[in-house]
Amino acid sequence: MDLEQLVAYVRAHGDGVVSTLGPGGAPQAAYLALTATDRGELVLDARASSRKVANVRRDGRVAVVVGGADGTTLQAEGVADLPSGAERERCAVAYAAAFPQFAASLADDGIVVVRVTLTWARHGDFRGAVPVTSDVALPS
Repeated sequence: MDLEQLVAYVRAHGDGVVSTLGPGGAPQAAYLALTATDRGELVLDARASSRKVANVRRDGRVAVVVGGADGTTLQAEGVADLPSGAERERCAVAYAAAFPQFAASLADDGIVVVRVTLTWARHGDFRGAVPVTSDVALPS
């Protein structure tokens, strides 16, 4: 899987589980809507008061899993941040394009955009007799 295929895969699924690190270092996971930018960043929205946003502010390391029900998965790790200015707008446009029903919420001051820049990703296809996994080539 290359970066373009990763973007298409995430966009086709439209959801996943994001795990952040809680105050004591324990994982805290949430199932939510997410998409990918053309650059391969994962994008989601969240309440500014949520645990995941507090966790990202403290420690941006995250793990994400997309897929599963169809016998394929994308497992990924990266660094999350809360972009502002033009970068927030760019990420918000990608999110609103994927989820037009949530576009209005992005104007709410209580909603933030979370961007995950991937540092590692692996695609797995478990539909055949022999599972096939491959690391995704990510930009440096």
